Formats: sequence, structure tokens, C-alpha cells
Amino acid sequence: MDSLSLRERQKEKRRTRIYNVAIDLFKRGGFQTTTATDIAKASNVSRGTFFNYYPYKEAVLLDYGSQIMARLRDLAETRLREGHDPQQVLAEVWERLAEESGQERDLIPPLAYEVMNPSPDRARTAYEALPLSRVIGLILSPMQQAGQLRSDLSLQRMSNLIADTYLIIALRWSAYGTERSLAEEMRLTLSFLMQGVLVRPPA
Repeated sequence: MDSLSLRERQKEKRRTRIYNVAIDLFKRGGFQTTTATDIAKASNVSRGTFFNYYPYKEAVLLDYGSQIMARLRDLAETRLREGHDPQQVLAEVWERLAEESGQERDLIPPLAYEVMNPSPDRARTAYEALPLSRVIGLILSPMQQAGQLRSDLSLQRMSNLIADTYLIIALRWSAYGTERSLAEEMRLTLSFLMQGVLVRPPA
């Protein structure tokens, strides 16, 4: 039992080392130019060992994005528990995500590609690792219960549409850039989106 526990801890430690080295190489040298061999060599493991932990290079980015999503969910749950208005919570979470994404502009395209990967298995894995729509759904749920959201679309559909829009806007900003920061672009986008999900007062 103890030896198994030790073995599991060693595996987790090795995975963490590979992950940290990979992210550092991506940031310093670029994602596209960094190879699995580069990561393995810098991590002091074999190329085969790297693939034991990450079946493809992009899987490292899914861990990276998953950590961001976990922080956003924690933030959303805390703010809602404290009684903050859901729309303010969504704006804060949205801006925090934009700030994190904007700091690592070159990592957005490969992450976005995974979500839209032609391989259904890889796309599903990316969707599960990057549950932005579920975080958004968590925030919108109290608004739906209060009758503040339109009723012709499901909560899941609205959450997916908002999350998908984030992805497209971030990808476009990363590829082409604008005079505005990603956070500014996203503030404008969220304002536009929320006008589409809120119940409109009768004329």
C-alpha cells in the first residue's frame, strides 16, 4: 500500500515536472516550434515517457486551460455565495479569463483548435477539460430561476453560445489583433451577448 502510494506520488511529481517544463518552453520558444522531444529532453525523461503522460503535445495545453477554468469556477462560486449580483459575477469572471488569455496570446490558437479538432475524441476531451460553458451556466442559473433570462433557449444552449463566442473572439484577437486589449474586446462582446439572453420588458 505504501509502495503504491509512493509510486503514485512519483508519477504525479514527474507529470508536474513535464507540465511545468512544457509550458515554460511554449512561452519562451513558441508552441509550434517546441516539439515533444524538446519537452522530454528538458524534463530529463524519454520521449516515450512524455507520451505516457500526454498522448499529444496539445494535451499539455488542456491541463493549462483546465487550471484556469478551475480558478474561474472557484471565483464564481465564491462571489455567488457572497451574494453578488450574477451579472457582476459574470463580468468579473469574463474579465479575469480575458486577462489570463491575453497574457499568453500565442497559446490561444492551439487551444482553440483542440476544441474544434476534427477528431471527435480530441474535441470531446478538450470540451471536458475547458468547461467554460459550465462555469457560465453556474452563474446564469440564479438569473434563470429569477425569470431574468429568455425562456425560448435552454440554459445550456445560452451558456454554450456565450462560451463559443468567447472562443471565436479570442481566436480572432490572437490571430489579427486590434487596437483594443482582449479584456476590452470581451467587455464589448459580453455587453452585446447579455442583451440577447435577458428578458425584454414588454413594449
